[in-house]
Amino acid sequence: MSKKSLSDKRRTKSRSGSAYVLDAQVGFVLRQVLQRHATIFVGRMGEDLTMTQWAALAKLLEQGPCSQNLLGRHTAMDAATIKGVVERLVKRGLLETSADPEDGRRLLVALTPDGTSLAERSIPLAQEITKATLSPLAKEERALFLSLLERLK
Repeated sequence: MSKKSLSDKRRTKSRSGSAYVLDAQVGFVLRQVLQRHATIFVGRMGEDLTMTQWAALAKLLEQGPCSQNLLGRHTAMDAATIKGVVERLVKRGLLETSADPEDGRRLLVALTPDGTSLAERSIPLAQEITKATLSPLAKEERALFLSLLERLK
């Protein structure tokens, strides 16, 4: 079975006669790309880390301790998701939490020494995952692609 080009798919009419083709929709294509990236991530990251857990560790390594709420904003996770991620990483001894001395309602999150060590040694793996995800693109295309994605945020 041959693959149709995206432009061919756009020109194809559905049985109902509408010009809407799912395969040509940005959300559908982005989800397929994310699925491919997730497969690469799981296959290469090791350390039993999810993508959201890695994001939390990497951001804390990059910026240092912060509130759980701010960590969620920095990693594009809602409150419930970041709460679960932090709880799982605390149980593994990779993060520690404490009450904010200025606001007892706020939870501060920091890497433990084990968390720092894991994050530092995982950076080369994360870089390889990014490289593998972008491998179908030429070097110039990679920079353009990332730039265009930034504009869509």
